[in-house]
Amino acid sequence: MTRYSMDFYDEHPKTCARTDFWGQVRRTVNGRPVDEQQIEMIVDAVCHGLELNPRDRLLDLCCGNGALTTRFLSRCAGGLGVDRSPALISVAHEFFQRDPHETYHLDDVLDFAGSMTAPAAFDKAVCYGSFQYLPADKAGALLATLRRRFGQVQRLYLGNLPDRELLGEFYRERDYEPGIEDDPGSAIGIWRTRDELTELAALSGWEVEFRKMPEPFYAAHYRYEAILCPR
Repeated sequence: MTRYSMDFYDEHPKTCARTDFWGQVRRTVNGRPVDEQQIEMIVDAVCHGLELNPRDRLLDLCCGNGALTTRFLSRCAGGLGVDRSPALISVAHEFFQRDPHETYHLDDVLDFAGSMTAPAAFDKAVCYGSFQYLPADKAGALLATLRRRFGQVQRLYLGNLPDRELLGEFYRERDYEPGIEDDPGSAIGIWRTRDELTELAALSGWEVEFRKMPEPFYAAHYRYEAILCPR
């Protein structure tokens, strides 16, 4: 059961300055955008985890405003970002789109995955900081659809996932609402253990490798990274 409105994702960017790229996607600490060092840690982790190379074409699912996507695409042959928020995709079109190397598409990621006419165009895929906001059935369906239709994708990076085993530690000095860890519409989304994600991925034919961000990363103490490869 979702206690929080998912409309927040669409409405919040409208309250931010047009160039407040990290504020628009809530990549913040105590309400302030994270610094460049934090962003570079994310980019390095994703690019290394994907083994991204200059020949790869990258699909970024839930790409937001493209501020991270553009950095990933600068390290490969280009690609496409997809997001359901008109406000965020509008920012991506204005500031980051560079056809044909870098394009952005307004769509629900599951609908896109099921209807995209050229799925073989992509070699790698990423969903950074957003997979936990998909309802459980939709998350499973997305992994299954990617595995079934995007056969060329050899590595899928799911980043910044909240670790259910660290839930108690995270809420030690915060107000806790029972069941919030299962709510995709909450501020942090669905918390999963590594075993839970492994099981979810295995249902559609993925195997998972887990990694942690460096200790200086602002969310390293309660999140993990997952790299999925076809079994």
